[in-house]
Amino acid sequence: MKNLQRITLDPAVMGGKPCIRGLRMTVGTVIGLLASGLSTDDILKMYPYLQQQDITETLAYAAWRSEEIEVPLAIA
Repeated sequence: MKNLQRITLDPAVMGGKPCIRGLRMTVGTVIGLLASGLSTDDILKMYPYLQQQDITETLAYAAWRSEEIEVPLAIA
């Protein structure tokens, strides 16, 4: 996955959930808004501190995570 500049993971912000530019706006929130039928323009009007590139990178991050494989650790 290319280096995403707008998606941040910080344990001190939203419990370490992936956020947009260190803001208290999670990737999950934006994906949920899109899934509920809101358009990118709707979201940008609701949250004026977001930018189009934030939405684009949020979708790229979500797509990458959905393809990631999680392997359980074997306990020895």
